[in-house]
Amino acid sequence: MTVLLLILIPAAAGGLAFFVRADRPRRALLVTTAAGHTSLTVSAWVCRPRPTPGGWFALDGLGLLFLSITSVLFLAVSVYTLSYLRRERQGGITDIEEGFLFDNAPEATFTACLLLFLAAMTLVTVSQHVGLLWVAVEATTLASAPLIYFHRHHRSLEATWKYLLICSVGIALALLGNFFLAVAASHPQAGTSGSSPSMLFANLGSQATQLHVPWLKAAFLLILVGYGTKMGLAPLHTWLPDAHSESPSVISALLSGALLNCAFLGIVRTQQVCVAAGLGGFSRQLLVGFGLISMAVAAAFIVGQSDYKRMLAYSSVEHMGILSLGIGLGGAGVFGALLHAINHSLTKAMLFLIAGNILGTFRTKSTVEVRGVLRALPVSGVVWLAGLFAITGSPPFGPFLSEFTILKASLDEGRTIVAVIYLALLAAIFIGMATVALRMAQGEASREPQREPLIAVLPPALLGAGVLLLGIYIPPAIDNLLHETARALGGL
Repeated sequence: MTVLLLILIPAAAGGLAFFVRADRPRRALLVTTAAGHTSLTVSAWVCRPRPTPGGWFALDGLGLLFLSITSVLFLAVSVYTLSYLRRERQGGITDIEEGFLFDNAPEATFTACLLLFLAAMTLVTVSQHVGLLWVAVEATTLASAPLIYFHRHHRSLEATWKYLLICSVGIALALLGNFFLAVAASHPQAGTSGSSPSMLFANLGSQATQLHVPWLKAAFLLILVGYGTKMGLAPLHTWLPDAHSESPSVISALLSGALLNCAFLGIVRTQQVCVAAGLGGFSRQLLVGFGLISMAVAAAFIVGQSDYKRMLAYSSVEHMGILSLGIGLGGAGVFGALLHAINHSLTKAMLFLIAGNILGTFRTKSTVEVRGVLRALPVSGVVWLAGLFAITGSPPFGPFLSEFTILKASLDEGRTIVAVIYLALLAAIFIGMATVALRMAQGEASREPQREPLIAVLPPALLGAGVLLLGIYIPPAIDNLLHETARALGGL
């Protein structure tokens, strides 16, 4: 019952939000639903809910991990949204030189789609059927598209169009991969016997040795390309910089911190079937290749970047590459990738929320025009610098630990060349991001010092505190869940 409530509560609240006209009750509905969703997620940690009859909805260790990330981020974003919407209501932000306009779109539609987005992402985490997972991933696209178009400017329209078009092509390829997977299950490998397994991931994994190998290889390749498009793996990432840059900062935080994980989850569940079928070497090589390509493309576009929100978007491409690389290396790399999923989500959401504060004060996304953030916005400036060092893998923050674990895994597996390329790309990205972010933080401010509302700085500051904690100490409950999930994925 808990599994269904996690989906139904935000879905019902989203439907109700369309009809609530007053601002205060609608915003209260948003925060209350987010808090209720987080409470149910915490209860799932205390007592793992039972699967629904038929097993289509269940919360295993992998699903619980990504559900928790989604729920925590949504709670932080919903609280921050109160300040964001108040600022939007007081008047948009116009910058003629940059050519973008913050217009006041209907808040009811925004709140409703935000809650439906939570319901769709939750459905992804609890889906145990191949087809249901595909439907859930597609639902996240439909629910989030109006959120990207929130400001109703021609650049946000272009970003939304690219998002829908490119992700629709990707999701179509993933659907074809699902068909191939069904064919692999219905045509058992020569020399095996038994009935064809159902399309539940658990059944596919338990009878993976019966799957037809050529069809399974083709299925994984299509699913990797299809969901990899939604995940933002290069060279399939072309929708991501525009969508993350032109979205409201609260939506950018969810797109980068939660939505990309949903597509990653689809790839990981299929990878789990490949490992059980003895095709781990094949699938891991593909994941390592896509991971390194993503990091290289991100490095090329981060260096010299003139738009700080677009810089953060390309950073997401980099970190999706790191996740793919960690899973592809296997061994301890799987543990490192899962830990890095938590670290990246918290850090990137923190940075996008702070970017919203900077944008609201300086009225521009240009890195050239923003100076003296530490003077104009002291709290946001400090959190901005902390986020910079965290996202680039500097100690003592969590991403340092997870990135170091992936590096160690590559050396343990004898992949020295991969380790060298990995370190070189991390160094290039650190230099590129530090050059931009430090220049923005220092110098004479072009704006008078601002008094920052607590509600605008507390959510990102708490996310930053969580990232710092994970770099110093991993709570036993999280550590046990990571080990449980890593073992299930064939890692150490």
